Amino acid sequence: MKSSRIKACYALLGVLLLVLILLNILIGSSSMTMGEALKILFSHDTISKYGKIVWDIRMPRILAAALLGGALSVSGFLLQTFFANPIAGPYILGISSGAKLVVACVMIFALSHGMMVYSLAMIIAAFAGSLAVTAVILLISGKVRSMAVLIVCGVMVGYICSAITEFLVTFADDSNIVNLHNWSMGSFSAVSWDNIRVIALVVLVSVIVSFLLSKPMNAFQMGEQYAVSVGVNIRSFRIGLITLSSILSATVTAFAGPISFVGIAVPHIIRSITDTSKPVVMIPQCFLGGSVFCLFCDLLARSLFAPTEMSISSMTAVFGAPVVIAMLIGRKKR
Repeated sequence: MKSSRIKACYALLGVLLLVLILLNILIGSSSMTMGEALKILFSHDTISKYGKIVWDIRMPRILAAALLGGALSVSGFLLQTFFANPIAGPYILGISSGAKLVVACVMIFALSHGMMVYSLAMIIAAFAGSLAVTAVILLISGKVRSMAVLIVCGVMVGYICSAITEFLVTFADDSNIVNLHNWSMGSFSAVSWDNIRVIALVVLVSVIVSFLLSKPMNAFQMGEQYAVSVGVNIRSFRIGLITLSSILSATVTAFAGPISFVGIAVPHIIRSITDTSKPVVMIPQCFLGGSVFCLFCDLLARSLFAPTEMSISSMTAVFGAPVVIAMLIGRKKR
């Protein structure tokens, strides 16, 4: 019964992914027919008006939403495994805000001095911010036993980082404020093909390594003592888990800004559908689920009130926050 649910979930996610990719190609400020879209895709037309729209604007954005959405969902699942709590996530624990703060500092410094900020530098800056906040959260976790208190502390750390970021943006040069404001609200619109190559390399390698850790991760879910008894090096495993999670969430923040609730809502939905928490199932399905969720939210964000575009984080909060609330109510009842 459980295996059939897992297969059905794979099939559902696969169909939704293909449908949403096609809808994101067709729908926009310049809509096109199915025939025109298919012709452009198969002929690789990059010269015509619609060809430029598809290949230069929409396809990079679609791939960014799919890759970064999947990365954020897997990052959330890794954090939930690390803290043994389904409410843990990069946005809730303030990790995304820490990455946002350091990236903002790098961007302000570089733009004010007329310097280019390369993709790798953005990822390194975001990774440094993620690790810094993660270190603070780990220190707090050593002082408090209640997971609820830890979550609240994470939220407070996130607010502090966001407040400092807003302070820096307020006093940045006028030309910098526009770039920083758009990025800090969360958006896939500024991603280019060069960015996609870097994103794909970092995200796919990190997800594959995470998948290869499925066996020790499964043992860790059974408890630390059990994991040690089957030969898992807990210290190395914990470092690897938090590093992979930080890399994934840092990549998202570096290119799309902070995106809320995906890392909590998607793993919970997948877990509810498949009725399992096994990493060998959860990691690939979380990646697909995160891709579907962000493609859906991005489609609504840019088309619902067109030509005005909403931030992706606002849209993911609209659909993700109710899932988190329902999850908390369900846990309280149990």
